[in-house]
Amino acid sequence: MADIADHRHYPQGVPSWVDLEVPDPASVTDFYARLFGWEFHEAVPPGAPGSYLIGTLDGHDVAAIAPAAASVGRWNTYVACDSADSSAALVRAAGGRVVQDPLDTGPAGRWAECSDPDGAVFRLWQARHRLGAQLVNAPGAWNFSVLITPRPADAITFYGEVFGWEVDADLGAGMVRLPGYGDHLAATVDPDIHERQSFAPPGFADVVAGVEAREGQPRWEVRFAVQDRDASAEIAEEAGGTVVSRGHDEWTKGALIRDPSGAEFAISQFDPE
Repeated sequence: MADIADHRHYPQGVPSWVDLEVPDPASVTDFYARLFGWEFHEAVPPGAPGSYLIGTLDGHDVAAIAPAAASVGRWNTYVACDSADSSAALVRAAGGRVVQDPLDTGPAGRWAECSDPDGAVFRLWQARHRLGAQLVNAPGAWNFSVLITPRPADAITFYGEVFGWEVDADLGAGMVRLPGYGDHLAATVDPDIHERQSFAPPGFADVVAGVEAREGQPRWEVRFAVQDRDASAEIAEEAGGTVVSRGHDEWTKGALIRDPSGAEFAISQFDPE
C-alpha cells in the first residue's frame, strides 16, 4: 500500500470529496457500478454502528454512499479545511448557517454541514486519514461541483470570506479560483499543469469550482466526467435512472440525471466546439 504522503492532498478552500446520502444505499450501488464502473467497500469497521460505502475506480477512492433518513437521496460536496471548527465560525461570521456542528468521524476526519446565506448546503472536511477523492476529472470520476444560485455575486462574496475564493473576468463566466492552487498541484500530483495549460488565461490552474446564475432553490450540483454523454445517459436509464435534461456549451456536452433514489447529479463530456 502506498504511504499516505503519496496521496492527493487538498489545501484549505478546495472542494475535496463528494458523497451520496440515500434511504437505502444498497438500492443504488448497482446503478453507480453500471454507470461509472465503481466498486464498493465498507469503511466502517466491523461491529461499529452505521455504514459508509466507499466507491472506487481503478483502485482509487472517488465518492461514497451513506444511509440517511431523508426520503430522497442527495449528493453532498465537501470543502477542505484545516480546522472544521474555525471554518464553521467563519461561515457564521459571513452570514451563513452551521446546520450540523463539527463532528469527528474517528480517524477519518472531522466534518460539519453548513449553508450559505441563500440556503445552498455544503460540508466542511478536516481530513485526517481520509484525504479526499484520489481520482478526479477521469471518466467515471468526480469532475466539478457547481453552485447554482440566482444571486452569484452575493454567493461569491460569502465564499470569498470563508474560503478565499475569487472570480476573475478573464477566466470566463462561472469559474471560481483559489489563488495558489495551481502551484500546489504543480508541486504535488500534477507537475506539468502550468505547461499543459499554457494556452489558458492566468489563474486557470487555480479554478476549484463553478457558479451559475439560475432561478430556483440554490444548491450545489455535483458533476462527473464521462467519455460519451449519450451512451452514459442510455446506461443510466437502463439501470433505473432518469435523464432529466441534456445540454451543450462551447466546452462540454452534459446531462442532468436522477438516480433511483431521486438524487440528481450531472454528467459531463469534454467536447469543445
